[in-house]
Amino acid sequence: MNVIRFNNVKKAYGAIQALRGVSFEVAAGEIVALLGPNGAGKTTAIEILLGLRSSDSGEVLVDGKTPQSLLARSQMAATPQNTGFPDALTVREIVAFAARHYAAARDVDATLAAFELSDLAGKRLGGLSGGQQRRVALALAFVTNTPLVLLDEPSTGLDVESRRRLWEQLRASVDAHRTVLFTTHYLEEAEALATRIIVIDRGELRFDGTPAAFRDTFGSRRVEYVASSGERVVVTPPDTDAYVRELVLAEGAFRDLHVTQTSFEEIFLELTGAAS
Repeated sequence: MNVIRFNNVKKAYGAIQALRGVSFEVAAGEIVALLGPNGAGKTTAIEILLGLRSSDSGEVLVDGKTPQSLLARSQMAATPQNTGFPDALTVREIVAFAARHYAAARDVDATLAAFELSDLAGKRLGGLSGGQQRRVALALAFVTNTPLVLLDEPSTGLDVESRRRLWEQLRASVDAHRTVLFTTHYLEEAEALATRIIVIDRGELRFDGTPAAFRDTFGSRRVEYVASSGERVVVTPPDTDAYVRELVLAEGAFRDLHVTQTSFEEIFLELTGAAS
């Protein structure tokens, strides 16, 4: 069953074409990374799904309903890229407040524990660090226990350990009945978490498939070694195994041979031609 349907969606801001006929579908139980350089249209797509913006044309459905409908909104929760909280409320108060708006919400204490907020439960939000406030924002999305969670740059402001704890929480939260769509500038995060990758560049869909297919389609392998002259040689032959065999049979002196796979970040930069 498709939880999200984006069909030929277009959105412009004056002369700027944010989305140029983008189409994709997301099924229940998927963890989908929506990738693209700055200005690619990712946040616009998230805001349209949340019903915060309307598309200029095309069809957008969340669980078969328009995003602006109350039924659709009751089925999804989100952590936007930028958040702001009332300084006077405590962590427990704001998480409990969010939970009361959803009939099947998770236990507040369990959610606080999952996001390492138990020790901060009585602390006022105005006294939290940026990373701690980010964890609160994520807890608000997951305490709802909705079938769909939308996360815009979820790990921004988190340290390495907190980011990896978030990954564990995301994996644990997704099952056949729950779906996560997230944007990220951390390509390692997309590779570690996503069951599927969608790449948008300049408002157009550039790739839609599994992380393995992303590597197979755009990746390559490099051969690096030091030649007898001392020169460092780096080549990307079409067949690295054949290249290494020919190198050995040539009986030329070389050392420090390495065969490496291009990283997700390198593939992304080559595909989009922009810094991540």
